[in-house]
Amino acid sequence: MSSTRKALCVGINQFKNYPSAALQGCVNDARDMASLLQQLLGFTAADIAVLTDAQATKAAIMAQLKAMVDGAKAGKYSYLVFSLSSHGTQVPDLSGDEPDRADEAFCPHDLAQKGNQWDPAHIITDDELHDLFVQIPPTVLLEVYLDTCHSGTGLKGIDMLLDRKPRYLPPPSLEAFRQIEGRRSRGIAQAIKEKGPATHNILWAACRPDQTSADAHIAGGWHGAFTYFFTKEMRASKNKLSRAQILTKVRADLAAGGYTQVPQLEVDATTRQLAAA
Repeated sequence: MSSTRKALCVGINQFKNYPSAALQGCVNDARDMASLLQQLLGFTAADIAVLTDAQATKAAIMAQLKAMVDGAKAGKYSYLVFSLSSHGTQVPDLSGDEPDRADEAFCPHDLAQKGNQWDPAHIITDDELHDLFVQIPPTVLLEVYLDTCHSGTGLKGIDMLLDRKPRYLPPPSLEAFRQIEGRRSRGIAQAIKEKGPATHNILWAACRPDQTSADAHIAGGWHGAFTYFFTKEMRASKNKLSRAQILTKVRADLAAGGYTQVPQLEVDATTRQLAAA
């Protein structure tokens, strides 16, 4: 009997064209999430694709996601999971429908600049994820975990003293920064859900839109602070707590560790009962 589950876990520490932007905990995040899916959520190794560093180009990530969505549309899958640990960034609104808005974007391994902006061929925008995910039938559950951030404003001096680095890259030029400065962001959760049919989505974000998510040295290794505490609490609960209860515990763990980030659990109306259960 074939599995009805499919997952993609992505972790990027190294950026081909930006070696100084290297992170240290993202690959561990991808492996930790893949392990958790197998141990507690009914996935097999064959159900999970893991892309790390040089494997995690934009083309490779989007190809895997498209195959997952196509499988869901064909009735093969009832549960999809996508986890991403990397730098986040911002770009001007690429769809042109809201000129006062900045779009959130994610940095693949092959992140590159074109002119004054990020090269669209080498950046993943929230619009692109939205356009893909709204194709998923409402009978299919999509659960997304994003351990990244889209703002550099939340970094505190104490983070630098505690071996913590924000998972955020600013736009690649002063001109690009000026194009998004002062613009509002709708948030990745809204980007995924808006302008589409009723979907069945759950989104975990490592922090609020105005905060940074930490790439941190914890318990002798490097991890995304959110992913570390999320997988820790899931294993401790043996998957017997609701998502809302797990969120409460993860927030408490982060606060106790001196982290300022506040993870978010975003659930559309049709899925809210499932998330609380």
